[in-house]
Amino acid sequence: MAASKHVAVLMGGWSSEREVSLRSGAACAAALESRGYRVTRIDVQRDIATVLAGLKPDVAFMALHGRPGEDGTIQGVLETLAIPYTHSGVLASSLAMQKDLAKTVMATAGVPVAEGLTLSRAEIAKGHVMRPPCVIKPVADGSSVGVFIVTEEHAHPPQELFRDGWPHGDRLLVEKYVAGRELTCAVIKGEPSEVTEIVPLLKFYDYEAKYSKGASKHVLPAPILPFVYQEVRRLTLAAHVSLGCRGVSRADFRYDDRIEGTGGLVCLEVNTQPGMTETSLVPELAGYAGVAFDELVQWMVEDASLDR
Repeated sequence: MAASKHVAVLMGGWSSEREVSLRSGAACAAALESRGYRVTRIDVQRDIATVLAGLKPDVAFMALHGRPGEDGTIQGVLETLAIPYTHSGVLASSLAMQKDLAKTVMATAGVPVAEGLTLSRAEIAKGHVMRPPCVIKPVADGSSVGVFIVTEEHAHPPQELFRDGWPHGDRLLVEKYVAGRELTCAVIKGEPSEVTEIVPLLKFYDYEAKYSKGASKHVLPAPILPFVYQEVRRLTLAAHVSLGCRGVSRADFRYDDRIEGTGGLVCLEVNTQPGMTETSLVPELAGYAGVAFDELVQWMVEDASLDR
């Protein structure tokens, strides 16, 4: 089956997460070739519809991160061209990328989320719109790109918000800072994975900590109370289902273990196309469950479809 299937691995693009996407794509393409697939690597540009229409692959493997590959745009192109693809469909991708709307949907499904406001960059730059500590983040970016933590010591919002050429959009999300430990859990093959605790060796689990070797430590399984551990797994699946995700997704949490029970758990976001680099969490979680990297990407290709 694999030998006759032509897979286009879509990577790169023009988002702020381009570099990690290229790394994810390269790793997935190599793994698919090792499984006997015919692979074409595509660095996505604005002519992607024309390129795919000429190539006519059997499946598109989504190794894009950020917009336009993770927000439903490329998924819509693939639907139009009738090319089956991996990960989530148009609606779920768009919804999960729009963090404020995703939070509303998840909260309705009983998934705890952080208190927050969505405002324009100009409004936020004028002065504190929420009592610090708080977090300012783009409504529709990932990998902690463009994220600022505002503490009580900051008299004013980050000055970078004023700069010309700000690349992260005009609408920003301001959230109450959630103290605690960083936890993550994936949905793979329709089931929640084990739970990883991420211990940043830098002050914040930012883009550098996520994608630089040695910048963070992954503790798997996470050393938390068993009932909290199982609640993270339950909430991960609930978030995945509520947003309508398909294939693989990953939910990120904060856990304040000073609060009794599971009241200290907050879901920060759901990633519909999580990283697949050598330092990425999903391959590590799959490996812990006995699923090798090449087996994981093969399953993702065979799971590909339209109308996801």
